[in-house]
Amino acid sequence: MPIKNYSDEFKRDAVALVEPGVAQKQVARDLGISRSAIQAWVRDERFQSHGITPPTDPDERREMSAALKRIRELEMENEVLRRAAAYLSQVHITPPK
Repeated sequence: MPIKNYSDEFKRDAVALVEPGVAQKQVARDLGISRSAIQAWVRDERFQSHGITPPTDPDERREMSAALKRIRELEMENEVLRRAAAYLSQVHITPPK
């Protein structure tokens, strides 16, 4: 099977379609590309959004993906704690009588 080269603009447009919540499977089908291609482009975009150059080594790529997943988990935990602290600080404020 021949390898197709897609332009950077095409890749960015495909990733932009996935970001608002359209399934990768649907985008791949609509654009006539493989699911693995769109997955790789989305993954590379996530690396770049964190200022990381997408690695070419598969082992390094797995490690980086795991690190980004952990970062997302920690960011979510931080947000939960921030909201809990804001809520609990309001509970102790009593309205004037």
